Amino acid sequence: MLQSRKLSEVPGVRHAFFTRAGGVSDGVYASLNGGVGSEDAPARVAENRARMAAALSVKSDRFLTCFQIHSPEVAVAETPWPASDRPRADAIVTRTPGLAVAVSTADCGPVLFADSEARVVGAAHAGWRGALTGVIEATVAAMESLGASRGRIVAAAGPMIRQPSYEVGADLIERFVAADPGNKRFFAPGEREGHAMFDLAGYVIQRLERAGIAQIEDLGHCTYADPVQFYSYRRATHRSEPDYGRHINAIALVD
Repeated sequence: MLQSRKLSEVPGVRHAFFTRAGGVSDGVYASLNGGVGSEDAPARVAENRARMAAALSVKSDRFLTCFQIHSPEVAVAETPWPASDRPRADAIVTRTPGLAVAVSTADCGPVLFADSEARVVGAAHAGWRGALTGVIEATVAAMESLGASRGRIVAAAGPMIRQPSYEVGADLIERFVAADPGNKRFFAPGEREGHAMFDLAGYVIQRLERAGIAQIEDLGHCTYADPVQFYSYRRATHRSEPDYGRHINAIALVD
């Protein structure tokens, strides 16, 4: 697993951006696939998630993810929920010790948050849709509703697809520029006419900064460019693979 230096310095918090190593799955899912929405064997996914929970010193039933829908919706976790009742959201926040809140990714941007003084943590799934529609700001607001202060929050952006590997079409470019003409700076010329290379990480960091988060770390890893460490939806698509694994990115308060 990978860790943020800044979050590692926050007392009372454990976190991890899990890579694909250390699990029991095989084939395209090798090996630490945490995706309950994948076609991987459920027993293997459950074992992988149990290993991740153990790495954060929480019980398996207290290792929580949501049903992600590429939205700005945020769930507040106070007690564990069964997998069948996962809330439809793209971020989770909590102030309950011993609960790990997590998001799954396979190119989208995972962001973990912590306010050690208020004892509030959060995890957000920031793909281009969620980032554009405000999932980062909504996560910060939900943390504040639990007593956090954006001036104290530490945030870390984990492995995601990076600009050299992320070609997008004219429709996406137009949506971003319509929202803010300044977003043009996140697009570099692509090889194909009407396409561009999108800097998702740069955009996520800007949204964090504009939300008033001063302590930000970007781990800098590209999921697409490193098949040894990471799953990638886009890489799997380009290779015509039948499915792909999902990373889990998690954070928990500890006593």
